[in-house]
Amino acid sequence: MSGAEFLAVDWGTTNRRVYAIAADGRVLATERDDRGIMAIGRGQFADEAAAIRARFGELPMLCAGMVGSVGGWVEAAYRPCPTGLDDLADALTWIEPERTAIVPGVCFVDATRADVMRGEEVQLLGAVAAGIAPGDALLCQPGTHCKWAQMAGGRIASFRTTMTGELFSHLKKHSLLADFMTGEVADGAAFRDGVATAANRTLLGDLFGARASVLTGRRDRGEIAAYVSGLLIGSDVREQAVGAGTEVYLLADPALGTLYSAAIEASGGTAVLVDSHDAFVAGITRLWRLVR
Repeated sequence: MSGAEFLAVDWGTTNRRVYAIAADGRVLATERDDRGIMAIGRGQFADEAAAIRARFGELPMLCAGMVGSVGGWVEAAYRPCPTGLDDLADALTWIEPERTAIVPGVCFVDATRADVMRGEEVQLLGAVAAGIAPGDALLCQPGTHCKWAQMAGGRIASFRTTMTGELFSHLKKHSLLADFMTGEVADGAAFRDGVATAANRTLLGDLFGARASVLTGRRDRGEIAAYVSGLLIGSDVREQAVGAGTEVYLLADPALGTLYSAAIEASGGTAVLVDSHDAFVAGITRLWRLVR
């Protein structure tokens, strides 16, 4: 692609996004598809990379995300916290020297727990590098597995992953609540009622109670999906001890960003929305600069 310096690939489990990035950091072209690692067989990643280059040009490629996992192209080792972009740059896994590399993931381990991430580290550090989030801040990236990262001095000091989105999906598809969770999920009375109920810290009982509330006529069936979402997101926010004076920078799409903002503000905190795509581009571009 004319004018592009390198290709950045945010390569996840189910989806993939390719960016053609110019020397000044501008995105000249982008493409999103469903060619995540689950859609690609063993030994086929080199062919996938060749197909990307056939569309975008014979350019160097920097990949991040689950493509560096044990089920991906090549396993890229985790970097321990605290971690910055310079640490990631030093630990790139090169598949082809100067041509194709994979960004390592990040891990956190202490005496009580362990946690890992792949891909989110580029967005978290990129948000700070781009100046759209402070170097000392609490960042949240909602999704299937929500990441809460404490930044310190521009580095990921610690983080915690919660299975909020995955749990909602399982409840909606496979639980005794499935037949009741058919309504829309939006920021409204039912969602905020769930957020408020989460303050009681009785999540397991409240989830069963959501079904009972329909059977006893206390709540309309169409409200249950939003109410359960409020319970889960409200519990997620309260687990992080978000309260009065807490500022949370959200790397989220508008829909999830609105829901998390409502829960954070209901807990007394302040939510600041950050464009996650801008953060990724900033992070991956800074990484490329560090190794060129």
